[in-house]
Amino acid sequence: MFIPDSYGLAVALCVITMICWGSWANTQKLASKSWPFPLFYWDYALGIVVLSLIFGLTLGSTGAEGRAFLDDLAQAEPGAVGSALIGGVIFNLANLLIVAAIDIAGMAVAFPVGIGIALVLGVLVNYLAEPVGDPLILFLGVALVVLAIILDAIAYGKLSQGKSQTPTKGILLSVAGGVLMGFFYRFVAASISTDFSQPETGLMTPYAAVFVFSIGIFLSNFLWNSFFMYRPFQGQAVSYRDYFRLGTPRLHLVGLLGGIIWCIGMSLSVISGEKAGFAISYGLGQGATMVAAAWGVFVWKEFKDAPKGTSTLVRLMFLFFLAGLVLIIFSRNA
Repeated sequence: MFIPDSYGLAVALCVITMICWGSWANTQKLASKSWPFPLFYWDYALGIVVLSLIFGLTLGSTGAEGRAFLDDLAQAEPGAVGSALIGGVIFNLANLLIVAAIDIAGMAVAFPVGIGIALVLGVLVNYLAEPVGDPLILFLGVALVVLAIILDAIAYGKLSQGKSQTPTKGILLSVAGGVLMGFFYRFVAASISTDFSQPETGLMTPYAAVFVFSIGIFLSNFLWNSFFMYRPFQGQAVSYRDYFRLGTPRLHLVGLLGGIIWCIGMSLSVISGEKAGFAISYGLGQGATMVAAAWGVFVWKEFKDAPKGTSTLVRLMFLFFLAGLVLIIFSRNA
């Protein structure tokens, strides 16, 4: 199977993860307003399963190192399979909570709060489990990324001045989603052998683990997403009938594309874990907030009518973000 053979390549793959995780939500922007997010999310979850299977049967089944994808699945012990499944269940609920929070309180509140908590908690949990890298440099880099996220929130807040908001429920949902998001990755990592080339019996290689994780997402969708469909925190309820009645081939393909983009990022993050360490690979990936901000600034032109001083905040945001990334990257070899 394909395994990064150097730390530099692992970091490059983690940067791609960051881009994918910060970009997939653009596919929802491409969906029509008549296509509610819970319906889009079914295709998104299916896209994750499809991509993880394709990667498993291709990248995960070639080369002399590791175990072939199907052989790896066959030998996995229930504990490892269960851990990856639980990771998918937790991620799915966390992702839906943060999306609901964005719908209620807006990007300025929900994304920085949710992903900020997930970033700090996720790096801490994964570092305590597998302490790879200099902790001082690593967490200083994390602190700079969190500062950049705070500046992002302030900049978006300036766009919302004068608009009525009811963020309390959104903040609570963001906190809950962020806490859950900080833990899902550890369950997936715990199901994977620390040696990818000669994996331990009973544990899985990254490709099998991500596929099982994706099954956890899809199966839990019948619970979590059904709740959001029929009991939304905001907006009108939708039904399974609406999925078939309102959906068009284009809308379904856009949703699948969103899941595929996100899963490319997840797969590359996990296969980079051996060389980079799971704390570093997760931390770099969750820099996706700034990628999303870049889309907003340069593509969607969200700040073109922003009040005076906002551009300075945006520049500082990207400066602290890049400085934080550099520290996270170099913490491995410090």
